Amino acid sequence: MTTREQRQTPQQLFNDAVLRLVAAERRVDPYVRPLFDAVLRPPVQALTQAALQARLRHRRPRTPVALAQEQPLPGEAEATAEIIEVMSRFLRHTYKPGTAQRAGNTKTYGVVKASLQVHGGLPPRLRQGLFAHPSTYPAWVRFAGPGPLSPPDLDDNGILSIGVKVVGVPGPKLLDDEKHTQDFTGISAPTFTTPNVVENVKLQRRIGDGTPLLYFLGPKDSHLADLVMQGLYARTHSSPLETAYWSCASYLLGEGQAMQYRFVPRDRRRGRLPRHPPDDYLRDALARTLHRREVFFDLLVQPQTDPVRMPIEDASVVWPERLSRPVRVATLRIERQELDPAEQRARADGLSVNPWHALPEHRPLGNQNRARREVYIHLSRLRQEMNGTPHVEPGADTFFG
Repeated sequence: MTTREQRQTPQQLFNDAVLRLVAAERRVDPYVRPLFDAVLRPPVQALTQAALQARLRHRRPRTPVALAQEQPLPGEAEATAEIIEVMSRFLRHTYKPGTAQRAGNTKTYGVVKASLQVHGGLPPRLRQGLFAHPSTYPAWVRFAGPGPLSPPDLDDNGILSIGVKVVGVPGPKLLDDEKHTQDFTGISAPTFTTPNVVENVKLQRRIGDGTPLLYFLGPKDSHLADLVMQGLYARTHSSPLETAYWSCASYLLGEGQAMQYRFVPRDRRRGRLPRHPPDDYLRDALARTLHRREVFFDLLVQPQTDPVRMPIEDASVVWPERLSRPVRVATLRIERQELDPAEQRARADGLSVNPWHALPEHRPLGNQNRARREVYIHLSRLRQEMNGTPHVEPGADTFFG
C-alpha cells in the first residue's frame, strides 16, 4: 500500500474504487450503450421520475404556485456565497497565474463560428424575445467537458456542455458587460447534478473531501435518484456534435410564461471511438467533422403548463412531454471551418458565457440560475484576472470584433 493510500480514509478509498470501476466501464460503454439506451433507459428514467414526482406532491406548497413563479429557498444566498468561496479557492490553489481554467465545464473542445436562424410561423405564445420575428443571427458556440479538471477525454467525458452566444441581438440586456448578446447554456443530460443550489453546496463539500459519491449515496441524506439520472446519460461520447444538450434550468418566455429548451443534433449518425483514443480525441473529432461539413442543431422550446409537475426550483425533475410538447423554434448552423489551436485558446480565454447575458423576456428563473448570476460573474472575472485576458464581447464576423 502506498503512502497516499495509507493517508486516505475508508470513505475516500471507497470513492476512488468506484470511480476506477466507472473508468473501466467507459472502455466498453460504446459497445453496450446503444442497446442500453434503447431498451433500459426509458423504463428506468420513468421509474426514477415517478419517484421524484411523488416527492414533489409530498412537498406541494400550501399556497398555489403560478406559472413562471419563483420561490426563493431558505439559505439560498448563503449557499451561493459558499459556492463562490469554494470554487475561487480551488482556482487559486490549482492554477498558477496565466494558466487558470474554468472551475466547471472546464475543458474546451472548441469555440466555433455558427449562426442561429429563428423560424417564422411560430405559435403566438412562442413569439417572445429572440423568437418574436424570423431572423438569422451570428453566433459562437463553445463545446466543453464537465470539469473541474482537464484529464484525458476518456477519463472524464460523461456529461458534456454547450454554450451558445448569439450576437447582434438588439434591445436591453440583464447584464451590462455585454450589449448585443443572448446566451444559451446546456448539458448532455435533461436534469442537473443537484436539484437546487442548497444541495449543490453539499456536493461541493464532498468534492473538497474527495468523496463526491457519498453525496449521492449517504445513508442519512441520499440523492440516489439524481445519481441514477446522471448515470443514464453519462456515456463515452465520440464527438461533442453527436449529443443533445438540455437547459435543465428554466427561463422566461415573455411575461408570465416559463420555458426550458434543448439543442438536438439533426444528424443522428454516431462516429466510432478510436481504438486507442488520444487525450484530446473529442477536440480532434470536432475539428475533423467541421473540416468536412457543416452541422445543424434544432433548438426546441418546451413551455411550462403545470407549475407543480414542471417545477422551476427543482432541476432534478424532467418536464413531462405529455404536458407540453417541445416545439422547434430555431436552427443552429455550425459552418465548415478550420480550428486553429492558438485561436481556439484565445477564444476560450476571452469568452464569458452567462445565461444572464439575456433579454428581459428570457430572464433566467429558479435558484440554480439565480446563483449562476453571481457565481459565473465572479469566477469569470477571477479566471481572466489570473490570466491577464480581459473579457471580450465577440463581434459578428470575428471573435475580437
